Amino acid sequence: MHDPRMTRLAELLVSHSTCMQAGEHLLIEAFDAPEAMVVELVRAARARGAHAHVAIRSSRVMRALVESGADEQFKEMAGSDLDRMQRMDAYIGLRGGHNINEMAGVADDRMKSWGGLYMKPVHLQQRVNHTRWCVLRWPTPSMAQLAGKSTESFEDFYFDVCTLDYAAMSSAAQALQTRMKSADRVHLRGPGDTDLKFSLKDIPAVACTGSHNIPDGECFSAPVRESVEGVIHFNTPTVYQGISFRNVRLEFSEGRIVNHDAEVGAEHLARVFDTDEGARYVGEFAIGFNPYVREPMMDILFDEKIAGSLHFTPGQAYEDADNGNRSDIHWDLVLIQREDYGGGEIVFDDEVIRRNGEFVVDDLLPLNADQLSAS
Repeated sequence: MHDPRMTRLAELLVSHSTCMQAGEHLLIEAFDAPEAMVVELVRAARARGAHAHVAIRSSRVMRALVESGADEQFKEMAGSDLDRMQRMDAYIGLRGGHNINEMAGVADDRMKSWGGLYMKPVHLQQRVNHTRWCVLRWPTPSMAQLAGKSTESFEDFYFDVCTLDYAAMSSAAQALQTRMKSADRVHLRGPGDTDLKFSLKDIPAVACTGSHNIPDGECFSAPVRESVEGVIHFNTPTVYQGISFRNVRLEFSEGRIVNHDAEVGAEHLARVFDTDEGARYVGEFAIGFNPYVREPMMDILFDEKIAGSLHFTPGQAYEDADNGNRSDIHWDLVLIQREDYGGGEIVFDDEVIRRNGEFVVDDLLPLNADQLSAS
């Protein structure tokens, strides 16, 4: 049965997110997603005169490949997929999944090899930096369960948040991008013992409003690599490399993570941060402002956009906002600063720009949830 919501989403992804033009090549990579949505993406690309290429993936099959794979196999897979990615103008990653912990229990050395030999060259280096790309989740009953919603109500929420007026959001976000580009000193205060300082001096900033992720709603930069000092205590649960973490606390000195702890998952933190030298430095700082994403659901593509949140990311920096950090990991950790989550402030050069999750300076007021949701 045809679902007009899929058609609308496909058209947004092909026109707004990846801006496909006649004669261009688009790779659609679908993990555990319905064929009907893939078909809608193919049709939307064809309607613009673009050429669609499709890779159908399975998370369970991917686990089997990674847990028993040899380095030689990963290199061969990367060579083939890198060659295809280099031929693409754009990429849409449609990521479903029936179990968020599907990769749990895979040996550490296999996860590290997979990240370094396949994910890094194909996605972190080629796809992220040399294609127009957009990645989105696909709603499943397991996602609905994590969000505390029925399957039907979560699907309604999903299509509402994924097809909001991103053009209006883009206009409102320009002021924040401008402020982040010109900022030097940043001070974060928040729940627990969060008290963190760093510099953004001479690092670019990028507003993300439907071009790279759906749902979207963030502006990112990166701290000067050795400038981070203090403590940040994340209050949003997360899953990374198939492992669940809760209440992760990081302490920094001269930009480097020198102490770490967590209420859940603490025994796995050292393994992640010892992946390589860059894993203990931060490659991204971002402020989230999607008006419809309010509560954590242990899915980073949603959680990093939560209204009133920020995320701070150990690992690889993006070339668009590059502080020089290189790593095989990129772990977005989220801190919600709304009053119902303990509050907090973001301070740029001694000026408070957001307090308790609400922007408080005139040029940023249009990014508050009440105004974005009304646009």
